[in-house]
Amino acid sequence: MIGQTGPVNDAVARAFAPFRHGYRWLGIALTLNVFAAGVWLIALIWEVIRLGGGPAQLSVVSTAASVGILVPALAAGVVADRIEQKSILLVVAGIECAAMALVTVLAALDLTRIWQLALISLLTGVALSFHYPAYSAWLPALVPEEQLLAVNGFEGMVRPTIGQAAGPGLAGFVVGAASPAAAFAIAVAASFAGFLALLLVPRTPLRRDLDQYAVQHPVRAAVRDVAEGFRYMVRTPWLLATLLFASILVLTIMGPFEVLLPFVIKDGLGGDATDHAWVMAAFGLGGALGAFAMAAARMPRRYLTFMNLMWGLGSLPMVVFGLADQVWMMVVTAFVIGAIFTAPMVVWGTLLQRRVPPELLGRVASLDFFISLSLMPVSMALAGPVSQLIGMRNTFLIAGIVPGVVAVIAVLVARLPEDEIAHPLR
Repeated sequence: MIGQTGPVNDAVARAFAPFRHGYRWLGIALTLNVFAAGVWLIALIWEVIRLGGGPAQLSVVSTAASVGILVPALAAGVVADRIEQKSILLVVAGIECAAMALVTVLAALDLTRIWQLALISLLTGVALSFHYPAYSAWLPALVPEEQLLAVNGFEGMVRPTIGQAAGPGLAGFVVGAASPAAAFAIAVAASFAGFLALLLVPRTPLRRDLDQYAVQHPVRAAVRDVAEGFRYMVRTPWLLATLLFASILVLTIMGPFEVLLPFVIKDGLGGDATDHAWVMAAFGLGGALGAFAMAAARMPRRYLTFMNLMWGLGSLPMVVFGLADQVWMMVVTAFVIGAIFTAPMVVWGTLLQRRVPPELLGRVASLDFFISLSLMPVSMALAGPVSQLIGMRNTFLIAGIVPGVVAVIAVLVARLPEDEIAHPLR
């Protein structure tokens, strides 16, 4: 029993308690899909490189995925609050699996082109846009409120260990030993297994009464839903300030991390896909450590300040990526960044699920996606040209310093310390 077995056992019990409830198969599906996404990401990068592409070409493919995520994001939130979430997730999983299978066949036959990878990345980005709000709205219906922090902590462990360590690590080794096509095939197998696991998750009813909107025209109802979500965001300072800060954070760090890092390793350090895999694995393992520590702990009393400052200060090690002259330095740096960044993500997910009204959660989750990631395509598109203009070192210097300054401004301007004291989540 928790409280009678010592602090370490208590922490482990808290972290894995949700698996005694309806989360078991959803957790398995999530793990498999995250693994597939991790393998897919590395295979995609090195397929671009195999085709002779550089930072500019990789920026095109990455930007396409980002645009796919953003364009339908607001509509995805409306759908998540109006349609049974399991059905949405099954459709999304089917699309992702089919897209990965298509690329696998093209790569195996040596028929891939950059424009094809960009187009398929756009499609998978659209699918991901519908996944996040549906998943976020569904989770509180499957898991008791007091276990949401543990679930978000578990997911915070799975995404880095499986999605950023095991998946990319295996993909890097497979690409080095065989080809990107072989890594794509592994991604397809994991994605299909995740789809099968998702079928076993019990269905739950919508946590929203739609009868009062039954007579409205569908378009007017959708516009009203989106407007309602925007109004909630604007009149909620902690939400608005965090999302605006997150958009600046994404603008400054995502392009350098996703687009430039492989070329720093390849061109600057003479590394290959295996070295890139080690860096990504370290990032994932650091993230797992941060997530587990957060899942096993209690919600911080100063949760808003903790979350924003951790993200802001956690970007400082990005400077090392521009200065490192050996791969092991980048591995250590990636581990530190992963640990610092993932812990506040656990807090953020729990915060949304506990402070946002259930009937608005899908739309707020889509606004989270839309606002915080709105500048991701810009970051991806600018990473290559900016690094050519001012150099890799200066690009990573900006990525490391700017977010910390913006985080402090967000905390002070939105008066987050007063808000978190007035609304405790412990």
